[in-house]
Amino acid sequence: MAATAMIGITNLRCGHDPLSALPRATSAARSCALPPRRRRCRLLTPRSSCCSPSSSVSPRRVLRPTAALKRIPAGDTSFVGPANNDATTLNRSSSDLRRRLIVPNSTASTGHATASSGVLPAILGVAHLVVSLGIMLAADKFLKKAFVAAGIKFPSALFGMFCVFSVLVVFDTFAPPLAKAFMNFFEPATMFIKRWLPVFYVPTLVVFPLAITEIPAASAFKIFSITLGGWFATLTVAGYAVLAVRNLVNTELIPDTEPVSKPSPFSTSEIWSWTAIFVASFGVAYFNPTALGTTAKTCLPFLLAANVLGYMVGSGLPAGVKKVLHPVISCALSADLAAAAYGYLSGSGFDAVLGDYLTKAASNPGAGDILMGFLGSVIISFAFSIFKQRKLVKRHAAEIFTSVAIGATFSLYSTAIIGRLVGLEPSLTISMLPRCITLALALSIVSFFEGVNSSVTAVVVVLTGLLGANFVLAAMEKIGLNDPISRGIATAAR
Repeated sequence: MAATAMIGITNLRCGHDPLSALPRATSAARSCALPPRRRRCRLLTPRSSCCSPSSSVSPRRVLRPTAALKRIPAGDTSFVGPANNDATTLNRSSSDLRRRLIVPNSTASTGHATASSGVLPAILGVAHLVVSLGIMLAADKFLKKAFVAAGIKFPSALFGMFCVFSVLVVFDTFAPPLAKAFMNFFEPATMFIKRWLPVFYVPTLVVFPLAITEIPAASAFKIFSITLGGWFATLTVAGYAVLAVRNLVNTELIPDTEPVSKPSPFSTSEIWSWTAIFVASFGVAYFNPTALGTTAKTCLPFLLAANVLGYMVGSGLPAGVKKVLHPVISCALSADLAAAAYGYLSGSGFDAVLGDYLTKAASNPGAGDILMGFLGSVIISFAFSIFKQRKLVKRHAAEIFTSVAIGATFSLYSTAIIGRLVGLEPSLTISMLPRCITLALALSIVSFFEGVNSSVTAVVVVLTGLLGANFVLAAMEKIGLNDPISRGIATAAR
């Protein structure tokens, strides 16, 4: 502290000398350019001052730090001297000196301030997440009710995504800072959705054991065969469609430098916290099945915790294990195991617990209903992801939109035609139609058809995704897709 104060006082005196009768701008600049060792020597040399040999400062009147500070009023900036390049540096030096000498002493007496300063940002961060995510959920719910009331058969969340993207484009055109502020405000919500996205797709997989009992074995084999063959065929068609369009437009491929935010990994404390929730809520449900009013509400906490724990554990598995036990599969299996254990111990049965998991009743929601309530906001959040990649989308618009349209059309009609040719039941064929679309949107599409099996839709979409995650690179190498744009679009369109 003494050395720091001495250097600060040296800088302070080089810029001004309250006891000097003449301005020393030139000599001050020369002295301040000296190394700290030489500067200190000039300050303490008996027959010289730091600013000029003719300075009126006596060698015995070298100022102490406190004395120098007392001689400079708090609001006085006249000591800076002439307006030159050194003035800003000297002013900053004096303010740094005050901060070094005064601020540490004042904060030392309040040691709890450091701990409290870490709590407040955490509270504000949680509040920011709750508000931003709550707005997205409320917007999705409002649009859904408005579309139902108007009799519009179109995914309301998809309309909401287009609206958000349009607002961002308008803001970016006329007021870019406003677009950035809009993005920053919803950043906690989009990161939350990105972190937990696979969990929102799981409920229909959890209750699949209830749906599969109604599907004959021959139909199940046909569904699997169409999914496998359709995945490879759509991958090939979309990939070569991109190559054909790229040969026509000759768009230059520029590396994308836009940073992509990644969700934080799961911590040990999070795993233990959810484990405690699972154990406690499982015990409550076992001893009092209607503790929260209904069996569905009472089972909700431990079934939800089972989903979360299964996803956390599955996400931490080695890459080789994930090819067999994907986090989505481990997430669904963990809930099924928890439901089987509770059904056995309580005597209610496995099927009854799965019925409480996904009730599809707003007045009596289960764990699956809570998770599926986020699907609309998932689609709306895609607007922010697309906006972040708008430059890439704009540069390759011809390849993207043409190949996506070709791939989606091929997937839709080929699935319908092959399903009819192999004699698959019409309801199951319709359930498979949106197999190449993200699950959140696929479930919204099949909901407009009567008699479809949404669990089959979920299984087909997830199975398609698992095939792509594990075998897409090998498949593209076999068919000769090496272009980065064709690979990206083919992977997304399969």
